[in-house]
Amino acid sequence: MLKDMVDKIINSGANVVVCQKGIDDMAQHYLAKAGVLAVRRVKKSDMEKLSRATGASVITNIDEISESDLGHAGHADEKKIGGDAMLYITECKNPKAVSLIVRGGTEHVVDSLERALEDALRVVGVAIEDEKLVAGGGSPEVELSLRLREYAATLKGREQLAVSKFADAMEVIPRTLAENAGLDPIDMLVELRSQHEKGNKNAGLDVYTGEVIDMLAKGVVEPLRVKTQAINSATESAVMILRIDDVIASVGGGEMPPDMGGMPPGMGGMPPGMM
Repeated sequence: MLKDMVDKIINSGANVVVCQKGIDDMAQHYLAKAGVLAVRRVKKSDMEKLSRATGASVITNIDEISESDLGHAGHADEKKIGGDAMLYITECKNPKAVSLIVRGGTEHVVDSLERALEDALRVVGVAIEDEKLVAGGGSPEVELSLRLREYAATLKGREQLAVSKFADAMEVIPRTLAENAGLDPIDMLVELRSQHEKGNKNAGLDVYTGEVIDMLAKGVVEPLRVKTQAINSATESAVMILRIDDVIASVGGGEMPPDMGGMPPGMGGMPPGMM
């Protein structure tokens, strides 16, 4: 029975077999004699990703195997990485899934690299999905700040103060960029405002040279969704804090309930017999 199962795999034309469960030693022996690489105990998630990468189909019954179920890859080699043996399946035709190996000196470094890599991939994904980009280097924030101040001048009362403070908050991004780059934040903000007032809407801070340049021409861009999400999150947090302060202020400034205005009955003087 084992030999019959192996023959069906060999006759299909497969030269690499990946199995989620175990493979009998005798079956593995027959596969090895036929020049078929057999890999066992592979996770289901890895099986699905391998299927997307190679174009192969995941089958549950060997009797149903056919040549159309096979995928394609240029090489299938086992290599040792950091003392662990890993199977490398490379040169796939139009792969829909790939694997990235992240290595570092400590676990903390690896975790940081993994987070940075995930953020980078999501940023690229969002840019492809929305097809909308803005210039980086703090240029959108400076432009918004200037336009908000113009809008604030058309308002009256406290609304004008709120919009002005929102405009000030938008400048935190370019200010922080300047501080992290070791530059004078005041000088950089003044230069950024000057460039934007001249109509250079894409003018941003180049942290490497300390100059204000056209960030779009430089190729420094960010997805629009990331910007809008950051502004929305910051605004919601500020509104929540203001609501909490408002509730605390209203409770603290309220009047004392009527039944708390005096002493309980019988406490107006000394007990009888006490002089």
